[in-house]
Amino acid sequence: MIIFLYVDDCGITSPTMSEIDAFLARMRIKGFELTKDEGFSEYLGIQFEQNTTSKSIAMTQPGLINKILKATDLTTCKPNRTPTHQCGLATDPDGLPMEEHWNYVSVVGMLLYSSTNTRPDITFAVSQVARFCSNPKKSHSQAIKMIVRYLSGTVNNGITFSPTENFKLDMYVDADFAGLHGREPQDNPISAHSRTGYIIFFCGCPLMWKSQLQTKTALSTFGAEYVALSSGLRTLIPLQRVLQDMVNMLEHHSPTPTVHSEVFEDNSSAYLLANNQRLPNRSLHLNVKYHHFWEQVCNKTIKISQIITTEQRADFLTKGLSPQVFETIRWYNQGW
Repeated sequence: MIIFLYVDDCGITSPTMSEIDAFLARMRIKGFELTKDEGFSEYLGIQFEQNTTSKSIAMTQPGLINKILKATDLTTCKPNRTPTHQCGLATDPDGLPMEEHWNYVSVVGMLLYSSTNTRPDITFAVSQVARFCSNPKKSHSQAIKMIVRYLSGTVNNGITFSPTENFKLDMYVDADFAGLHGREPQDNPISAHSRTGYIIFFCGCPLMWKSQLQTKTALSTFGAEYVALSSGLRTLIPLQRVLQDMVNMLEHHSPTPTVHSEVFEDNSSAYLLANNQRLPNRSLHLNVKYHHFWEQVCNKTIKISQIITTEQRADFLTKGLSPQVFETIRWYNQGW
């Protein structure tokens, strides 16, 4: 039995309903007032719909998206094919102030909740607008409108889980080297920062994803890619251990399967260094901070593989893309 709890909302999964009923009975005896819903169709504003034919589960947030549309007065807008332009969003210190009357911070908060739960396709765009909550300009509110127009055409979409029998964690990781160069003022250090993006799959289903600016200035594309690889693995390795503990607890037959991981990297230099485990002189500046995963590579619990750029599923977490490329990656990641 697995129980997940958030304040007073609780979800329980078990091989049999009788085991759940017995647990609830014990809790009521101890004084807890519990109500039971038949099935599991909604949790914390997230809707779940099971397709018994395709053996898939769709996870969506139409209620939240409709709330965002209403808050921004865009309920009847014309939809976009992508949530952001292909050029980066800058600070715009000399730009016009925001003209709209809706609350910028509130809308960003709702977008963040959607992007972190069911919409990796808007994560990069939302990460950009979230940087400017303290002093939003007209260009930033326009960027939010572009995200909302995109959502207006995809209200009932989210993530479709179609698990495979391939029992492992996969991570696609990418970086955009100094993507704000030429967009941000040259006296702003952010103009030289690169962006990390990664998405983690378990049994072929998206589990976690992230898009964020790197805190240090990378000196090359290779440096930015290696920092992104290291950052993603700092999330993947603990997650691998947690999943292995859950497998050991739940699996009743022997032998218990081992959770292996494969990481997909499209930068040749980062791939070679990650597998070579040798530091050439020009790479010494990376130091041990970014080499923490070598032990897992050596014992083969993590495999670093090279892919071509067109197969990089994390690409839409680091930069704006053309509609065709964006929709292709979205289909691979989210199933629509």
